[in-house]
Amino acid sequence: MTVRNILATTLGCVVLSGVLSGCGSADERVYPPPNPQGASLAAGFSTMDRLIEAAKKEGVLNVAALPRDWVNYGEIIDIFANEYGIKVSQLDPGGNSQREIEAVKRGGAQAPDVLDLTLDAAVANSELFAPYKVLGWQDIPDDLKEPGGAWYAAYGGYISIGYDSRKVQPPTTFADLLKPGYTVALPGDPRETVAAFSGVMATSLSAGRPEAARGVEFFGKLKQAGNLADPKGQATAVLDWDYLNSARAAKEPGAWKVTIPRDAVLGSYYVQAVNRKAPHPAAARLWQEFLFSDRGQNLFLKGFARPARMEALLMKGTVDQEAADRLPAALGKPVILTVPQTDEAKSYLHRSWAKTLG
Repeated sequence: MTVRNILATTLGCVVLSGVLSGCGSADERVYPPPNPQGASLAAGFSTMDRLIEAAKKEGVLNVAALPRDWVNYGEIIDIFANEYGIKVSQLDPGGNSQREIEAVKRGGAQAPDVLDLTLDAAVANSELFAPYKVLGWQDIPDDLKEPGGAWYAAYGGYISIGYDSRKVQPPTTFADLLKPGYTVALPGDPRETVAAFSGVMATSLSAGRPEAARGVEFFGKLKQAGNLADPKGQATAVLDWDYLNSARAAKEPGAWKVTIPRDAVLGSYYVQAVNRKAPHPAAARLWQEFLFSDRGQNLFLKGFARPARMEALLMKGTVDQEAADRLPAALGKPVILTVPQTDEAKSYLHRSWAKTLG
């Protein structure tokens, strides 16, 4: 090779060093302009560093209906805010899925960037969401995500029996709650509260099949037996999500305990979505990547919830084993209601609950 050829080759490598690998440094790559509406990290920001940079420039993330004592959201929010220097604006922390949807429809600078919803609310309003598939997308079970990325489960749990071990014997089935000594409560009106509705439906399971009439009949029997707690009284047993009963057990060690009847394991997951018109689109997507990272999923686990990527964490050996060991055992085959089953059961409860329970 002549000196001229060597010089030309060297100059070519200098000029194209940010484009071609193999000619000098590959540290400076050329990326397409950011696309805040991209349906994945690669399609939107190319790299995590670029997503973080864009989110930091926005500086704010709006979340709604996330109580700080719900599945460890307080710690999750604080870590996210401190890690990325992004202010997390916590809107309507006592709200619910319907109020989140209403806030999205109102729009404006105070609209939620991201949503944490029940499955039925997500399915009914998926046109409001921007498709986005997080890096851990493949680890989320297919039946817990919308194929196009409109929504995807982040965490969930099972209906459990929390009970005062100082006052009653450990129940093993829901039928045990009909025995003398139990006073049983739901966490609200099952016609209005998701957890209470799910408690009724858990008692309705027979051979894995839900039937709302059986659940209403069971609570009618509790009332006839004198075992249905007065709303103002103290219950010795509460039907609620295992992550809520477990959080109470952690605060009342040796007193409040939790069990999941193996013959009736009813599960449910809360799903995440990005507002199609999010005021802070980069921060919204960074939040989702954080929640579905190993770290974010383990933070849910720390709050007694069951991460959607739990199987992947176990396979990779990245699960917080201490937190996992604190979960109550769920030994039976889980049942997750479909949206049509949920709609049918809700209609039945609205027609029949008052007639049976007064």
